[in-house]
Amino acid sequence: MPVDRLLSTLLRSLQTYTDQQDTPRLLATASSLLTTLSNPHNLSLLTSHLLTAPAFWERPDGLRTPLHLLSVFHSAITTLITHHNAVRENSAPPLHPGQLPIGGGLSLDAWTRAIVSGADDRSARWTHLLVLGGLLIGMGSQEEQGIDVEWAAGLRKRLETALVKATNLALVEVRESGDADGLGGQTVALVLNHSFGCLSDFERRGLDYDLLLPVLLGTTFFSSEGFQSAYFLGGIDLDVVEVAGKKFNWPAHSSSFKQVEGIVSRPLVSSMGPLSRLMAHAVGNIRDPWLIQTMVDDLAGFARALTTQWRQNKLSEIDASEEAVFLEEEALRTTLPVLWKLLKAALFATTIVLRGVLGRILSDRILATDGVAPVLAAQTLHTLRHLYFISNRLGPASFSQHTFVYLTAIDILTHYPIQSDAFLKSIAPPQLGNIPDPPLDRTLDLYFLNTAEHFTLVLSPTTNEDLLVASAVPYLAAGGNHSMLPIFEAAHSVILAVLSAPQSAEITAKHLPFYIDALFKVFPDNLSSRQFRLAFRTLLRVTAPPSALSATQPDLPATLLELVHYRALHAPTTALAADSVQLALAGSDAPPPPLSEQAVLVLTLLDALPYLPVLLLEEWLPLCADLVNLIEDDAMREVVKGRFWNVLISGEMDPERSGAAVAWWGTRGGREAVLFGRESEHMMSGALPVETTARESKL
Repeated sequence: MPVDRLLSTLLRSLQTYTDQQDTPRLLATASSLLTTLSNPHNLSLLTSHLLTAPAFWERPDGLRTPLHLLSVFHSAITTLITHHNAVRENSAPPLHPGQLPIGGGLSLDAWTRAIVSGADDRSARWTHLLVLGGLLIGMGSQEEQGIDVEWAAGLRKRLETALVKATNLALVEVRESGDADGLGGQTVALVLNHSFGCLSDFERRGLDYDLLLPVLLGTTFFSSEGFQSAYFLGGIDLDVVEVAGKKFNWPAHSSSFKQVEGIVSRPLVSSMGPLSRLMAHAVGNIRDPWLIQTMVDDLAGFARALTTQWRQNKLSEIDASEEAVFLEEEALRTTLPVLWKLLKAALFATTIVLRGVLGRILSDRILATDGVAPVLAAQTLHTLRHLYFISNRLGPASFSQHTFVYLTAIDILTHYPIQSDAFLKSIAPPQLGNIPDPPLDRTLDLYFLNTAEHFTLVLSPTTNEDLLVASAVPYLAAGGNHSMLPIFEAAHSVILAVLSAPQSAEITAKHLPFYIDALFKVFPDNLSSRQFRLAFRTLLRVTAPPSALSATQPDLPATLLELVHYRALHAPTTALAADSVQLALAGSDAPPPPLSEQAVLVLTLLDALPYLPVLLLEEWLPLCADLVNLIEDDAMREVVKGRFWNVLISGEMDPERSGAAVAWWGTRGGREAVLFGRESEHMMSGALPVETTARESKL
């Protein structure tokens, strides 16, 4: 068909919408015509009709319609650049009789001017971004593939400038029309999300970020093309059904799962990584800092809605460690992974935006004031708390941005004791003294304990005792559920943080006996070796001189050592199960060897040596050496020997203690007791002496 007749036919087809129309065919025809029309006026006419065609815009398919048109212009300029490069290199194929030249014989500059001229006053300004963005993205993608476009650098610069100007005009238009969260604002977010990487730093500075940030935020978290204000979780509960064997299933054919699948495949959600970085960039460049406070409030509201909707879901009643027991295979393998993929996308996006907020607080004089900074920090921590049922599943330290946001917000808030006190009281467990049954409530308790640990130095003794200790006590002696080990350890960490606070001397004297009893009861079944060693080392530090407690109870350190010593003499010698740290390091170059309860107890005593008074240290050095030689397993014993040597030489002891330890090692039989103690026992029973190893000789 002649190109003019094809153009006329396409323009007639674009004038009306029908249920039977073949939209992909219309788009393919338009893309072909854009690369073959030779009359600039026809190019402008076609572009103008594409931006206003009822066939596309009367019933748009969400953001897929703008995305398809964006692809049309992207494809067209890609074809032209490839052709012009071939012509420059004399590698273009010859035209066959009747074949139309690529680009209609126009230069790339003239062709682009004709296309852009079609973005006129007859179409909404936000649709102009589809033309400019598609052309710019096409040029940028060619450059990324290593194709020479240097000869068109001037054209690219003009496109960048035009896109920035058109974006600012579109933002004004959608604000005035109230379409910021509608298709207009969504299209602005879509085009910028794909084209932002093609803009130079100079052009990026020309964007009106004060208008852009609310559009990006609303589109991402609250619009029908984003996370829908977290309400997609509400419909899942109706489709979760109980099946045989007292299990639950969320069928793949259910309407709620189809909705979740649809959300995951949406253009903005599927490219949430660059979109969240664009929002963070906007946060760092807005002129009105008060917009940030509004945005943080909106994010906190979104996270709160997410937790509220999750709580009303039957799936929230199943602990992650029990999913294999209570969920059908279809839910485990098919539907739940898609849901968690969507929730992780929401978590990552929120975290990246908050990363920009914290960075702005640290550099903005207005946001860093005493009346603003603690409010933003507290809101950030509230948001992370509401998202903790997601991040805890991944591991809170699984990505660095989350760690930065969490610790920076805590660091800011700890400078304000009154606000810190109010914040912790607002997130404390509703019923102190009880372990809640719902897994979500236990997860929130875990967040509270992990967070409260960082505030003990700025809280009053009353708050430390009535709030922090009271929240941790139920978990200290609890047992029987290995899946709750993280929260047990968090409770121990809180108690240790309270006992270590300088203002907590009276609390320490009051609660120390109970804590010591609980500590020995839960190890090793409900407390990891790492946490037990840390706890005991902390206890020695708060009871040994020069602590205030040592003045009233000077014999307490020796008593604690005796407790561990007695237990080490009778402890099991079989290897303990690996904890989370050992499992994480299992694939490393130097995985930690398994240790028995006896070996861990000996290591615990060695960890305590740097905190003992000199006289007590001189008494316990030979006792520790004797315990080392009681360990039967050679590999475990070598680990303990290595730690013994490390304590003596690593600088953990002050000069006075170090001098006493060196004297014991060199002149009082310490070296022989540690390195050759077991050999001496064999020789006394008539055995032949064992040759000294190279490592022992070196020591």
